Amino acid sequence: MARVPKPKKQISIEETLWDSANKLRGSVESSEYKHVVLGLIFLKFASDKFEERRQELIAEGKEKYTDMVEFYTAKNVFYLPEISRWSYLIDHAKQEDIALKIDTALFTVEKNNPALKGALPDNYYSRLNLDISKLASLLDTINNINTLQDKQQDIVGRVYEYFLSKFALAEGKGKGEFYTPKSIVNLIAEMLEPYKGKIYDPACGSGGMFVQSVKFISAHHGNTKDISIYGQEYTATTYKLAKMNLAIRGISANLGDMAENTFFKDQHKDLKADFIMANPPFNQKQWRAENELKDDPRWDGYEVPPTGNANYAWILNIVSKLSENGVAGFLLANGALSGGGDEYKIRRKLIENDVVEAILVLPRNLFYTTDISVTLWILNKNKKARTLELNGKLKKYRNREKEILFMDLRQMGIPFEKKYMQFSEGDIQKISETYHYWQQSNHENTYQDIAEFCYSATFEEVEKKDFSLVPSKYIEFVNRDENIDFDEKMAVLQQEFTELLKAEEQSKMDLLTVFKELNYEITL
Repeated sequence: MARVPKPKKQISIEETLWDSANKLRGSVESSEYKHVVLGLIFLKFASDKFEERRQELIAEGKEKYTDMVEFYTAKNVFYLPEISRWSYLIDHAKQEDIALKIDTALFTVEKNNPALKGALPDNYYSRLNLDISKLASLLDTINNINTLQDKQQDIVGRVYEYFLSKFALAEGKGKGEFYTPKSIVNLIAEMLEPYKGKIYDPACGSGGMFVQSVKFISAHHGNTKDISIYGQEYTATTYKLAKMNLAIRGISANLGDMAENTFFKDQHKDLKADFIMANPPFNQKQWRAENELKDDPRWDGYEVPPTGNANYAWILNIVSKLSENGVAGFLLANGALSGGGDEYKIRRKLIENDVVEAILVLPRNLFYTTDISVTLWILNKNKKARTLELNGKLKKYRNREKEILFMDLRQMGIPFEKKYMQFSEGDIQKISETYHYWQQSNHENTYQDIAEFCYSATFEEVEKKDFSLVPSKYIEFVNRDENIDFDEKMAVLQQEFTELLKAEEQSKMDLLTVFKELNYEITL
């Protein structure tokens, strides 16, 4: 009986582009070639928008204005001189100096559009000595994207986000810090509900927190004009990624004049933000010298953060930037939940000052850069009973002074890319609803402590635990053996699962080898 061929899998635009971009790998580090690819995607998008606007002017009988910058910027379109246009690059794609022409195009675009200052790759293409045929092939692939075909689907934004994710996966542990996995960013946005006001990220990476905030507002029928965005990023190349990422989506943001260290050159000193969303570097060592920043106003009222770990420096930077009703959601390694010394003194003061609102311990393997379990902290400068208008709806908040919500999410998440985990939409809804029910006074949706999931602790309970913020010290575990290290147990189980997957893959390869030896052709 003849074998019925399997239907071919439809390959998305993102996958097609990724396959083409992958041909550049080998001679170029992934940390470098992401800028090569993303710079070209940006240029194609900007060029398509320019041509669309140019045709509009011609149709309106304004052909003599097609080379006047203000007629483009008035419509939030970047003006592109002829040598920066995609059509010009495609016409010269097979020439030996195409890399130089791309560099010149990007430089010219940035020069003619002040909003893009510091955003585009600088002399990347010539410097990397790329294979001309492979670069031409990549140009041809990108040329097939109609970036304006379906504005509702946000094709360019989708491609850009896909590439950021794939690059972070490719760079893996120790790298990829520019990207926070999408499901975590979605969770923070759903919990904080950043409808209106100032949004700040002191370690903004490629700008994912901002993108998701805008998506959240749009999905809930809010007005994106009601927010203003502020951020800072230390790494110059990542700063460029963020600027491009936001520009592609038409998101206006103040990321400072250049890439700078948030601690040593704070570019938003006087900012008081309504929402802070962040994923700062975990356990940053020797972030300052012993005599540096000792009198920094961000530590006022607290101990000076220790030099050996920046976790509490990030926390105090965030606290200092919150407005009187400000809320923050940020990620830190679990070690910040306990421990002694100056960190203990700062943590105790934060709890006594009633700034800590919720602590959520996350599953392992959510991040591409580390496999450790991480905590989501929620800080709130105003936990008193009050009524707020959010997106046209009145929400009544009950008095949660001197209380902290603890949540253990280690049983949640679904597999992603075989060795990673991510939150499902159902997970995000359950977590955010639990948090909002706890916050609000609503007879229909009342909060209840749930064993192995959540617990609302009083200040007195936290004080008795010597100001530890480890959720497992408060949440009830059924038939729990106090001596079990649940993180360690989960790590063992995940390792066993990984080994089973490897064994299954090896079995497939062994079977394939047998068939090949018998001159059979088969795809497993």
